[in-house]
Amino acid sequence: MSGNQSYADWIAVDWGTTHLRAWAMVGAEAKAEVSSADGMGKLPRDGFEPALLRLVEPWLGAGRMRVVACGMVGARQGWVEAPYVAVPARPTDLSPIVAPSADPRLHVSVVPGLSQAKPADVMRGEETQIAGFLAQNPKFDGVLVLPGTHSKWVRISAEEVVSFQTAMTGELFQLLAEESVLRHSVSASGQNDDAFVQAVSDTISQPEKVSQWLFGLRAQNVLDGQDGTTARAKLSGYLIGSELAAARPYWLGQAVAIAGTPTLTRLYADALKTQGVTPDVHDAAPLTRAGLARVYATLTENA
Repeated sequence: MSGNQSYADWIAVDWGTTHLRAWAMVGAEAKAEVSSADGMGKLPRDGFEPALLRLVEPWLGAGRMRVVACGMVGARQGWVEAPYVAVPARPTDLSPIVAPSADPRLHVSVVPGLSQAKPADVMRGEETQIAGFLAQNPKFDGVLVLPGTHSKWVRISAEEVVSFQTAMTGELFQLLAEESVLRHSVSASGQNDDAFVQAVSDTISQPEKVSQWLFGLRAQNVLDGQDGTTARAKLSGYLIGSELAAARPYWLGQAVAIAGTPTLTRLYADALKTQGVTPDVHDAAPLTRAGLARVYATLTENA
């Protein structure tokens, strides 16, 4: 590559709290991918541009490179604050905010997140996943579930996010499994499908008993020798069951799609099937990149 020629047409960036990922893009196709642990949570305001350059400088030429970024890079503590856009909103039509950069080779645009007034809720980063999902499924009308640390249930109609709700299921699971008294009884891996499904069904029937059942995982281990894999499956089932109970208005009578990692989509699909719902399952890995490509296409069309 000569010093005047860039490696890519543009660069896509997913910048979370703990990690930074970037793709060298040619049109909508990724030519290369790099990542680092330079998440928003460890960077000062003036640390974002150097962190990005450490990753992508080999892709730059002498000209100005357009970078389209999403995630916590647009938070109040990020590179530049990209204010939330209130729903209802079309995630494919969000207008990015330009981040200040000292390097003349960079032109960085940051995608804003979405907000909801009542009940109060916010998302940042997931809106780009939704844009990617809609780019591939433009006729979808129903509910998209994005399981993760903070799971999102998103009602979509006419390519518009109508409403959404968030559950801290993934974070609660990690805290309980690794930091609470249950850490002595829950294994670090493994799955018992029957125990998981039963825990989901029990919780949806009697969600008020979840706190009691959670401590029961410790007691069953101490008194009955319940194995850690079964305890892990039950813990997951209790928490996802609670999430489904709270999200009943979202999945009841609706077309449902799930986009996430294969492990999580399988759990959520199995949980929904206990309630007679058979969701469409999608791998979330390419969705953020597809959403950023949609934003890039809009920016270049309007340039």
